[in-house]
Amino acid sequence: MQDRAQVLIIGGGIVGCSTAYHLAKSGCRDVLLVEKGELTSGSTWHAAGLVGQLRSSRNVTRMLKHSVELYESLEAETGQATGWKQVGGLRLACSEERMQELRKGATTARSFGLEMHMLSPQEALDLFPIMSPKDIIGGAFLPTDGYADPSSVTRALAKGARDGGVTIERGVRVEEFLLKDRRVTGVRTNQGDIEVETVLLAAG
Repeated sequence: MQDRAQVLIIGGGIVGCSTAYHLAKSGCRDVLLVEKGELTSGSTWHAAGLVGQLRSSRNVTRMLKHSVELYESLEAETGQATGWKQVGGLRLACSEERMQELRKGATTARSFGLEMHMLSPQEALDLFPIMSPKDIIGGAFLPTDGYADPSSVTRALAKGARDGGVTIERGVRVEEFLLKDRRVTGVRTNQGDIEVETVLLAAG
């Protein structure tokens, strides 16, 4: 295992592998990702994988829109399946307060450049006919929402990161941060010390 890296990422879940992938895409090649077990063996493994893009924050919505765009192309780029299905997202209202919240959300979605359609109870039922229409007064549909398999997406991101020059090491447990002048300059692992310039902690 290498004993130095410009950037060290600790954690081989979707956050760590996504960071490695995007660093490689930005031209940063001296990146080492270490995972104490196997990729996706932590929190990522049991995530639901739902991708709903609309949030109250413009920046979070932009990030989720980027995720959808990435998931649409990642499988073709890496040859790794992602399980991405763009089935749309249905939001329901059973009270006038909730319906008003959805209307406000539709206005926000338009300002963010996100497609969102307001629905009557019947239109919502047409989209999801197995639900009971009792008490539903309306809904909203975001056609570009969907779901992916988190473990598959992570493996695809890891493949893209490796293709971009990132080194990924499994079975490496970080046990201690090494400090100099109150700054992290390295880590101690079960396989030896690693000198680093920047550390990103993505361990669950």
